[in-house]
Amino acid sequence: MSDVTVEKSSSLWKDAVHRLQRNRAAIVSLIALAIIIFACIVLPAIPGFLQDPNAQNLPNKNIGPSASHWFGTDHLGRDIFSRVLTGGRISIAVGLITTLVSVTIGVCWGAISGYVGGKTDSVMMRIVDILFALPFLIIVILLGKTLEPITASLTNFIVDSLNKTGAATETLNKTRAWVEPITTLVPLFIAIGTLSWLTVSRIVRAQVQSVAKQEFVEAARSLGLGHCRILFRHILPNTLGPIIVYTTLTIPSVMLLEATLSFLGLGVKPPYSSWGILIDEGANRMISNGWLLFFPTLFFSTTLFALNFLGDGLRDALDPKSAKD
Repeated sequence: MSDVTVEKSSSLWKDAVHRLQRNRAAIVSLIALAIIIFACIVLPAIPGFLQDPNAQNLPNKNIGPSASHWFGTDHLGRDIFSRVLTGGRISIAVGLITTLVSVTIGVCWGAISGYVGGKTDSVMMRIVDILFALPFLIIVILLGKTLEPITASLTNFIVDSLNKTGAATETLNKTRAWVEPITTLVPLFIAIGTLSWLTVSRIVRAQVQSVAKQEFVEAARSLGLGHCRILFRHILPNTLGPIIVYTTLTIPSVMLLEATLSFLGLGVKPPYSSWGILIDEGANRMISNGWLLFFPTLFFSTTLFALNFLGDGLRDALDPKSAKD
């Protein structure tokens, strides 16, 4: 009697991981992103590792890259290496938080619209069409002016919460330097997050409508399962592929939008920096001090390219049609 070889079964997600591992561009991009995120999030948190990004030192202004200032200094003597890393922290936070908000809203809105259908679907999609027509920049400006007192109070509340009563002024200033750049961007988070979910809602709606017609959904209904359980436990998990791909492609677009708004003066407020502000400052002095533009542009472009390559790799890996490869 001959031996029977039993082949182990493989799930869609295991196949996707295997295909992603074979995509060199996606893996290199993932490694590059990990390095950049580590440098921007962890290194500024190490006491004494970086120079104060906002400390002015006029005798050392406009110095090129050197051993003491790896990326040089600007026209106020501030260390560009510290400003690039702390600015990257803000740009990455904007991309991640805003994308999380927009994807969460878009997935819920599109899933309910696609599952319920009928007049509810028509009304919800007409609301999406109306929001698509709103002028984005005007909304950002209005929210910024309206929420400015609220963001100031929020900053003070968080700083007081993170420090003990009677803490030293130096300690309070260090905490404020971490908190204030993020809290001042709350209007930007709200504006981008509440308007950038429109596309993903349409994608999820189409996916849900397609999956809802399959036999396993009918079987779940015949078993008497509730609508919420069917939608969120059975239908949505089968739409995660497009959602994950869209998320990885949304983060760079949001970061680019933040850079554009900061370039126009609608984003991070001085003396704090983001990659958009640093690129703006470098563009104004690119002829005399080219390093002011080169280093923030290098980090920003590398991050955008890496996210796009990773998104393309995930799209190919999660495509069931590529399972035969």
